[in-house]
Amino acid sequence: MLDLAIIGGGPAGLTAGLYATRGGLNNVTMFEMGMPGGQITGSSEIENYPGQAEVVTGMELMENWPAQAMKFGLKHEMNQVTNVTKEGDIFTITTGDGKTQEAKSVLLATGSVPRRAGFKGEDEFFGKGISTCATCDGFFYKNKEVALIGGGDSALEEAVYLSKICSKVYLVHRRDTYRAAPSTIEHMKACENIEEVTNVTVEEVIGDNTGVTGLIVKSKESDETRQLDVPGVFVFVGRDVLNDPLKQEDGSFLCDVNEQGEVIVDLKMKTSVPGLYAAGDVRIDAAKQVVCAAGDGATAAVNIIEYIG
Repeated sequence: MLDLAIIGGGPAGLTAGLYATRGGLNNVTMFEMGMPGGQITGSSEIENYPGQAEVVTGMELMENWPAQAMKFGLKHEMNQVTNVTKEGDIFTITTGDGKTQEAKSVLLATGSVPRRAGFKGEDEFFGKGISTCATCDGFFYKNKEVALIGGGDSALEEAVYLSKICSKVYLVHRRDTYRAAPSTIEHMKACENIEEVTNVTVEEVIGDNTGVTGLIVKSKESDETRQLDVPGVFVFVGRDVLNDPLKQEDGSFLCDVNEQGEVIVDLKMKTSVPGLYAAGDVRIDAAKQVVCAAGDGATAAVNIIEYIG
């Protein structure tokens, strides 16, 4: 029986594995279909990870994390966890090959993925001028004009964030009203360099071999098109949390989740089910930063060690 089953091999899962095994747990397995590292391995430039003075790729940043974690006994099983159930004090982990394993505790660190908006050019220029993380990539557009697509709280908050870095932010939204808190809307409208481009559809992102050069939108009222000449486009139309392992046969979840499917945890990363923890982007109020996910993993592991006793 496993002391701890970690589902997901990104920064949260790897850090949890490191802390759990170094902290004394003897039988810890991390389930990750591919090579450990997480979504950040797809990033071309990382310059805001503490202690990393040189700009590196996401792959370079994560290169030594698996070896360090496994040095203390973490095992990596290249398998997908399809379901987690609990009976009494014991969890049952079901993997894609139909096999099951039992565990005393479980950490869900599967993360989330940005929801695609579906406009032309989105896939072609993703990572080449199209971003889903203003905190990660906003600095690359310092004193330049950018466009941001979305109308929820996150979109407006990120527009405000970008307005402090960029010379101008075009806030592009398909409606003329926002799905955000009144205080957030008021904060956004107070930013003089945010131009609202509302009640439009995004037709296409255009660019060349250097990356994005513009965004074409169409008015829903007049069908007129407009080209916004920007080198960067930020997309905030929501995220899909990867919570499938928690889904039960009756359609419910093993633990409490919010309306977006994010796992509800406390400051110790505990869920509503004893022995079940969640860390990183799959949990509520996640900052969606590598350093924060790593901190979550460490916090969860320390408390899991205490739970197991």
